[in-house]
Amino acid sequence: MTVLRPVRAGNAFEETVERLLQAIKLGVVAPGEKLPPERELAVQLGISRVTLREAIRALQEAGYLDVRRGRYGGAFVTYVPPRPETGDLRRVVTDMGSDDLSDALTFRMAVECGAAQVLATMALGEEQREALRRRLRDLDGSCPEDYRRLDTAFHLSIAELTGSPLLAATCADARLRVTDLLNAIPMLQVNLDHAAMQHEAIVAAILDGDPDGARRAVAEHLEGTAALLRGFLA
Repeated sequence: MTVLRPVRAGNAFEETVERLLQAIKLGVVAPGEKLPPERELAVQLGISRVTLREAIRALQEAGYLDVRRGRYGGAFVTYVPPRPETGDLRRVVTDMGSDDLSDALTFRMAVECGAAQVLATMALGEEQREALRRRLRDLDGSCPEDYRRLDTAFHLSIAELTGSPLLAATCADARLRVTDLLNAIPMLQVNLDHAAMQHEAIVAAILDGDPDGARRAVAEHLEGTAALLRGFLA
C-alpha cells in the first residue's frame, strides 16, 4: 500500500498517525478490515513497534480503530464515511475556504492527469494491464456503500502502476484533500453512469498507449466532478 510508506524519523509518531489515517480515510483499508500485522507494518513504515502501537492507540481512542487481542486479533478499521446530508457539502467547503478548494482541485487535476499521461507512455505487461482492468471492474460492480472507496482505489492505481512511489504518494495526498468533499456529494445514478463512461475512456486511452488521450480523459472526468460540486453549491 503506497500510502503506508516510510515516515521521517524526526516526526515519527505524528507522521505514523497521518499515514494510518490517510489509509483509513481513503478506504485503502476498508471498514471492518484490519491493518497489516504489527511486525510487517512497522517495517513498511520504517518505525519501531513502540511508535506504531502508540499511533494505533491514538487512533483507537479517536474512534478510527478497534484493537482486538488473541489469535484472530488486530487493529480493525471502524471508521465509516458518513452518508451525505443536506448542507454537508457547503459545510465542508466553508471549513476549507474557497481558495483552498480551488487549490485542491487544481492540485488533483495536475497530478492525476500527469499520472495517466505517464502510464500511457509505458510498455505495460499483461499483469499491469489486468490490474487496471480489475480496478475498473470492481468499481463498476460496486454497491453504493463501497463506491467511493473503490473509486479511490481505481484512481490511485493509475499512479501506483507507474512504479513511482513519489507520484503515487502525491496522488494519494491530492485525493485526501478532496475526500471529504466527494463524500458529501449525493450519489445520483445519472452521475455514476456518466462517471463509468469516463473511467472506461481513461482505461482505454492508457491501454491504447495514448498519453494525450489519457490526459484529456482524466481532465474531462475531473472537470465533471468540479462542475458537480459547483452545481450542488449553487
